[in-house]
Amino acid sequence: MRLRLVAIPGVVLIAVAAAMWGTDPLLRKSILSVPASTIVFGEHVFLVLLTLPLLIPALRAVWAAGASYVVAAVVVGAGASGAATILFTQALQHDFVSAVVMQKAQPLVAVMGAAVLLGERPRPRFGWFLAAGLGGLWLVNQPHPLDPSARGLRAVLEALGAAVLWALGTVLGRYLIRRVSFEHVLALRFLFGLVASAVAVLALSAEWYAGARASAWILSLAVVTGLLALALYYYGLQRTPAVLSSLAELTNPAVLVVAGIYAYSIGLVWSQWLGFGIIVLVVTLLPIERRRVVAEAPPELVPAAASA
Repeated sequence: MRLRLVAIPGVVLIAVAAAMWGTDPLLRKSILSVPASTIVFGEHVFLVLLTLPLLIPALRAVWAAGASYVVAAVVVGAGASGAATILFTQALQHDFVSAVVMQKAQPLVAVMGAAVLLGERPRPRFGWFLAAGLGGLWLVNQPHPLDPSARGLRAVLEALGAAVLWALGTVLGRYLIRRVSFEHVLALRFLFGLVASAVAVLALSAEWYAGARASAWILSLAVVTGLLALALYYYGLQRTPAVLSSLAELTNPAVLVVAGIYAYSIGLVWSQWLGFGIIVLVVTLLPIERRRVVAEAPPELVPAAASA
């Protein structure tokens, strides 16, 4: 499996993983009446059980890496996996449109965070990719792009908080992978996400168990948008700077809107389909542009160019 994935550009794996996350509405539609903290807690119970053999080696690995890596693992798990997923699920329950619209903040936060925390400063030409991707995302999310709307302040703030935490998770995940294997990062993310979601269940006085039918859907979420998608994501992140990853992740809200057509009976106008096409084009051209940057770089600068 690993040998086959090596041949695929990391940015493509991240785009596929993000697209898988975009199928959330199809899976969550049947359990929107269940409290968000209960859903996320259930997901993390399944995820921790699925990665149980990796937990002890993962804890040893992150402890050996140093205190900053331990903090990063806690923030990625409790913040990006636990709190962010609860916030986004709640936003989705209140207002699907606003939840998706606010995801536009994620790549901007990730780019700034990567520059500050990781020293990843993309070449100027990648600014065009970012501008085109955000422009396409704006078209996808707004049926009337010149007259935008985002309904419900609570849904907006919840989705914005989720976007910021997910962006921080991208940056710190890239930081963790410098010293910790992607399998161990996965296990740590699920472990600390379980702790955070358990605290949320207690704080919100929510149910611990959602029932047999809802648990079956929660298991589907855990496997498809949890374990499989995150495994592809972290494997791709090993070879992809956080800046480029944030661009590839634009497939998430794009697919999210398209999935909403089926799940929430939302129709798309021509400008939204145009935006979706722009995002697909950007994600398709990203690995080609990156290979060209590496090919043009002098031999002694190839490692730096590969992370640009």
